[in-house]
Amino acid sequence: MGALARAVGGLAAASAVASVGYAAVLRDRQLRWGATPEEVVAALPGDSILTKADLVATRAIGVGAPVEAVWPWLAQMGQGRGGLYSYDWLENLVGCQMHSADEIVEEWQDVRVGDDFRLHPDVALRVGEVDPPRALVVRGGVTPDGRPTEDVAAAPYDFTWAFVLTEQGPDRSRLIVRERYQYLARWTPLLVETVSVISFVMTQRMLRGIRQRAEAAALGR
Repeated sequence: MGALARAVGGLAAASAVASVGYAAVLRDRQLRWGATPEEVVAALPGDSILTKADLVATRAIGVGAPVEAVWPWLAQMGQGRGGLYSYDWLENLVGCQMHSADEIVEEWQDVRVGDDFRLHPDVALRVGEVDPPRALVVRGGVTPDGRPTEDVAAAPYDFTWAFVLTEQGPDRSRLIVRERYQYLARWTPLLVETVSVISFVMTQRMLRGIRQRAEAAALGR
C-alpha cells in the first residue's frame, strides 16, 4: 500500500504541475491574442500615461481597410454612442444599455481629451489621448462598489485602454488594443486576473466586430 500511495501521490503532484503549466500557457495566449511578438513589446500610445504596469494585455487583428476607414468606428465608441461592437446582450445583462452601431454617426466623431468614455450609464472612463486616425487612449478607475472615481487611488487599480491603428499597405491596417493595469491594493491581482479573462472574450468579439464593419463600409456594403 505504501508503494501505491506513493505512486498515487506522484501522479497527483505531476497532474497539479501540468495543470498549472497549462493554465500559464492559456493565460499567456489570451493576453497576446492575435498580436505579433513585435506588437507585444512595441511602445504604443498610452504607455506613457501609466508608466508602471503589473499586467499588460496586447491583442490585435488585421483589417482589410485603411486606417482612415477604421478610425471613425473607434472615435464613436462608448455606451450611449456607438457601443463597443462586442456582445451587447452580455453587457446588457448587467445594465450597460449597450447598442453597437452598424453605421458611422457624424455627431459622435468629435472625441477630445477629457471626454467621457462610458462602459455603463453610471460608469465612465476618461479619454486620455487622441491622435486621429492613429490612436485613442482612455484611462480610469472604478471603486469596488462599481462607482467611477476621479481619484485613481480610491480604486483598486489604475487602468489604460489603448486602441492603436497602424498601416499595413494602401488598403490594409492593424488594430492593436492594449490594456495596462497598475495594482493599488494587495487583493487587486485576484480581481484583475478575472477581469482580464472576461476582457479577452469581449475583446475578441470587439476586434472582429470593428473589422467586419470597417471592411463592409470600405466595400460600400
